[in-house]
Amino acid sequence: MGLYDCCMRCLGGVPYCSLIATLLCFSGIALFCGCGHQALTETERLIENHFVRNTQDYITLVYIIQYFQYVIYGLASFFFLYCIALLAEGFYTTSAAKQTFGEFRSTMCGRCLSSSFIVMTYVLAVLWLLVFAFSALPVYVFYNMDATCHTIDVLTETPASINQLCVDARQYGLLPWHAVPGKACGTTLSTVCKTREYRMTYDLYIAAFAGAGITVLALLTYTVSTTYNFAVLRYLGRKGISARC
Repeated sequence: MGLYDCCMRCLGGVPYCSLIATLLCFSGIALFCGCGHQALTETERLIENHFVRNTQDYITLVYIIQYFQYVIYGLASFFFLYCIALLAEGFYTTSAAKQTFGEFRSTMCGRCLSSSFIVMTYVLAVLWLLVFAFSALPVYVFYNMDATCHTIDVLTETPASINQLCVDARQYGLLPWHAVPGKACGTTLSTVCKTREYRMTYDLYIAAFAGAGITVLALLTYTVSTTYNFAVLRYLGRKGISARC
């Protein structure tokens, strides 16, 4: 066999759908987990520096942020292993298996494993749609804050109106209602919007939101490819025809 035939044989056994989904999933999870982790840290610093004076007023928020950061560690580890398993399952149902090991034989264990991947991937896709929606909340909050700051900058000639424009962290549930001051108004709020903590936190939440969207797209791609692979796997048990997804 020549080099060209060997290369074509190898390329013919690559599960391209699963490979693309794996790259998308790695990229999305890296964005969501990395940027989300740092955004939570910057949020804690932003609240501490500009919205509260007493440490006890935001101690609950600190614990919640730490909890979510631990969840992020677990998500990153889980999806790394799960994507590798899905990619391996994709390779299993390609022509590489037949060309390497001879006549294909579908087993009950293989079909059961493929159907389990379909169910798990579908459930994860639904859950990540919820995560995607949840990750839009901080983007919405910071967008409103940015719009308020822009209004303050426009109304610089009317100080009385400026002082009525505020962002209250307590109404978003970030702080208890007894927290002091709990909000920033007027020129103080405009100054907050120009700080490094604010700009970085806003950008990180946008990146995390985009990462969640990419992950949803990857899981939907996995759902399609694993469903196709399962159908081909059953067909291979009778006909020996190779899969390409």
